Amino acid sequence: MQSKDHDVAIKYFDAIVVGAGLAGVCAAYQLRRSGISARILEAGGGVGGTWYHNRYPGARCDIESLDYSYSFSDELQQEWHWSERYASQPEILRYINHVVDRFDLRRDIQLNTRVTQASFDEAQERWVLVTDAGEVFAARYAIMATGVLSVTQVPSMKGLEDFKGEWFHTGDWPSQGVDVRGKRVGVIGTGSSATQLIPLVAEEAAHLYVFQRTANYTMPAQNHPTKPEVEKEWKQHYPDRRRFAWASGFGHNQVTNHLSGKEMTPEACLAELENRWRLGGLYMMRAFKDILTDAEVNDVAAEYVRGKIRAIVRDKETAEALCPRDLYIGTKRLCSGTNYYETFNRDNVTLVNVKNKPIDCVTGSGIQLVDGRSYELDVLIFATGFDAMTGAMTKINPLGRNGLSLREAWAEGPKTYLGLCMTGFPNMFVITGPGSPSVFSNMVTSIEQHVEWIVACIAYMKQHGFSLIEPTLHAQEEWTQHVTQMAGKTLYAKSRNSWFHGANIPGKPVVFMPYVGGVGNYYKKITQVADNGYEGFRLSAASATPEFSGH
Repeated sequence: MQSKDHDVAIKYFDAIVVGAGLAGVCAAYQLRRSGISARILEAGGGVGGTWYHNRYPGARCDIESLDYSYSFSDELQQEWHWSERYASQPEILRYINHVVDRFDLRRDIQLNTRVTQASFDEAQERWVLVTDAGEVFAARYAIMATGVLSVTQVPSMKGLEDFKGEWFHTGDWPSQGVDVRGKRVGVIGTGSSATQLIPLVAEEAAHLYVFQRTANYTMPAQNHPTKPEVEKEWKQHYPDRRRFAWASGFGHNQVTNHLSGKEMTPEACLAELENRWRLGGLYMMRAFKDILTDAEVNDVAAEYVRGKIRAIVRDKETAEALCPRDLYIGTKRLCSGTNYYETFNRDNVTLVNVKNKPIDCVTGSGIQLVDGRSYELDVLIFATGFDAMTGAMTKINPLGRNGLSLREAWAEGPKTYLGLCMTGFPNMFVITGPGSPSVFSNMVTSIEQHVEWIVACIAYMKQHGFSLIEPTLHAQEEWTQHVTQMAGKTLYAKSRNSWFHGANIPGKPVVFMPYVGGVGNYYKKITQVADNGYEGFRLSAASATPEFSGH
């Protein structure tokens, strides 16, 4: 058959998956295993998603490697050896490629293929997707594995086109790397990517200028080579550990203190905070059960970290500039790095505080501030983050029933049912979408939970003769309201200047997007919905005879 709108042959599958990162690869495995024909369309030149594009020096996960991995194959988790407690980007990318090859998934994945259009054909009850090369794919189901941190945010900076040096974004780093040896380098941003990148760039640059608008909290990762006894213990008890992670608050095995900070003596609080600092990484956010709900408890932890910064950074003015103010710890993404604060003791590193005296423009030779100060640069690095959680979806801007665009549907902020589906977009599933734990979880845990649910849903529909599934408007509104209410019980509601709210993107609705009710509670909810015959969804039998079946 030929497409009416495109003079090319349509390629038919049961499902089209958009994206071949950790989510898309997991979906490829589970769909194949369930006998559902699928094609995975990936815009990049290789699999890996976030871990393919974020190749900047120092990039690594902030969840321990033994947790940040698939659980769907015990053979896989027993045979793979992680070399470090927190795996680096090259190792994670090797792991993803190993999984793809081990399970022969590459034949279902099409690289260098960017989906530019997705529309629901109501007459045929199928999704039609068009790529940048003009290829057309049609499928009963569209599964969006487009990632939550995949659309880079480069600020619209006056004069950037005049800059005579090189500039890069951490989220789209050249595969050949960037040579900063002996050069004057500027880094704009002090979030997660910057805190990992800055110490390594400082070792090679002639001089590094760090342009900071908002100070953030950075924990020492306390990374080290994987200890054989730890790996052995994990592998002996992987099933128990995975069950614990799936039922936990954040989808991993980090030890949580179930006491309130106010139930503990000042001495006990200090000892707990010292222990968390030694454990490193995100462990600080598990120091007290009410660290994200009680402002006074949160401030105890925040002041402890500020004390650490003052003790590490020798220059008092620089130390105070690096101390976050008017920011509850953890309500912007907590950073995890190695020697971040220590780097500001180097003679070739200058912190430029641009909160009150911001950057005016980029010049041909560097950066100029509004007060007239200028900084000569050879290389400019944007560590300015992403259009998080919704950016990849709204960029494609799928068209649902009656030509409803996703941008229209999300004009006031994203609305989903369970973070999985949207009213008006039948048979479209989103993996780790807004309204699900997503970025507040070990992403691999949440990915596996979503993929398991989606594949089981498709199997249920086939078994019971349903062709369409779509959340009711009432269920979507109720869930969206629940997501907002849960956030309102926490300090996140008082810290709206973060990418969790979309505040880093000009014009984006400021709405809290992830679900903070806990990974385990969320998994119970989606399981209950499925067990109750997909409660909150409208399922309907086929009203059209599709012109395809499978391939």
